[in-house]
Amino acid sequence: MPSPVLAENLSELAGIKHGFFTRAGGVSQGIYASLNCGPGSRDDPEAVKQNRARVALYLGAHEPEVVTPYQVHSAQAIIIAEAFPPGERPRADAVVTKTPGLPIGILTADCGPVLLADPQARVVAAAHAGWRGAMSGILEATLRAMESLGAERRRIHAALGPCINQPSYEVGQEFLDQFIAADAAAARFFQIPAGATRPHFDLPAFITSDLRTRGLASVVSEARCTYTDESNFFSFRRTTHRSEGDYGRQISAILVA
Repeated sequence: MPSPVLAENLSELAGIKHGFFTRAGGVSQGIYASLNCGPGSRDDPEAVKQNRARVALYLGAHEPEVVTPYQVHSAQAIIIAEAFPPGERPRADAVVTKTPGLPIGILTADCGPVLLADPQARVVAAAHAGWRGAMSGILEATLRAMESLGAERRRIHAALGPCINQPSYEVGQEFLDQFIAADAAAARFFQIPAGATRPHFDLPAFITSDLRTRGLASVVSEARCTYTDESNFFSFRRTTHRSEGDYGRQISAILVA
């Protein structure tokens, strides 16, 4: 069975279930072993379906699998009251709901998964925060969508899950320049390690810093490095460096019980 990473602040909330799921506890084989939840991979579709069903079962969901959008690195957050029809996943990078038993989630393989909950309003959200989405406002869009369902920022708890960490995230100067052009203070999220010639970006710090400016009840980071911890996490960058043909995706999911 799956064995997810749990955030302390979300675990303490009555009526909320969540998990940042690792690659363990599924049925996929080979490079996808074993809990690959990415339908966009070239894994056996039936294996992916079974893996997503295992996650839904772990959460005690009323649906047979977790509802995820077609992610496009945007600042688009959508509100849903029921599962999407088969083959009709909308393009978005955050999902928000208050429907009990409806498991929502996002997929990652280095980007930052963020789960959020207002236990009083019984509103939850899952956001995909890669650098593009985080810089363009996906977290603010997610919070506004939650507020439209009755949530209040002062009651919202947020947690960042496993993603690529700064020592493994080498970037080019043009990448750094984009951040500096948007906000000169963003320079604090970059450093050139001893012996290196190119900057390294601190994605977890960038995301949690953004969340902590939003007036939330709590922000917790469980940002284990997806690049270095191969036994637990899929990583797009690790796959690219090895010139492998494809990679799996881990899922992060939440629901109102």
